[in-house]
Order: sequence, then C-alpha cells, then structure tokens
Amino acid sequence: MFLRGEDGYAIHFNQVEPGTSNQINKTVSAMSFSACRLMVRSTENRLLNYRPLLHQYLVDMYAKIEAERLLFIRLNQKKLRIDEYIHLKEDAIKNDSDPANHGKLVILPSTFTGCLRNMHEYA
Repeated sequence: MFLRGEDGYAIHFNQVEPGTSNQINKTVSAMSFSACRLMVRSTENRLLNYRPLLHQYLVDMYAKIEAERLLFIRLNQKKLRIDEYIHLKEDAIKNDSDPANHGKLVILPSTFTGCLRNMHEYA
C-alpha cells in the first residue's frame, strides 16, 4: 500500500507549519492524520485503489482514534470536571458491593459517542 515506505501514525508526531516546514509545539491527532491520508488529491492516491486493504486500514485507524480519545479522557479526568458526577461514583460502588471488583473508575463524558450517557441524552 505504501510503496515509498511512509511512516504510519505515532502519538507524538509534531505538527508542521505549512510553507516553512517548521515544527509547531502541537501534536497531530489520529483523526487529522487519517483525514490527511484519505484526502483526495490531484496526484495519485493509491490507498483508495486497494479496496479490501482500505477497509482494513479504515477499521484499524478507527480503533486508533477511539483508543486515543479514551486515553485523553482517562488522563484528563480532573480537567473534565468529573468531580461533579459524585452520584455516578456512589451508584457504581453501591451496585457492586465487592471492592475487589473495582479498578480505577473512569467516567466518560456524555459527549463521548457510544457511551450509555450519550445514548440516553440523545434518545
């Protein structure tokens, strides 16, 4: 698929300023990397010609994007004001009385597509 041996996505890629090629102090997200790879260009984009491999590539990139979003949520619980969801923590502990079954509690915000709170909010 990538005949010239282009690098794939890594979580710590720095953005490059267009025109000057200077690195910016921001990292590239998996979503923006995938969008750049899939962009239709006037030059040939071989990725779009390999149908079965393209499907597998899309599934793999979707999994990377979701994993990166979940990692961000897990590492930024305090910034996301999760302390306001005390009732959720109490309910989670009350429903499962065995403390050995508890790992680290991570609360997904309702903006995370696919979580139960998102489904109930937009039902």
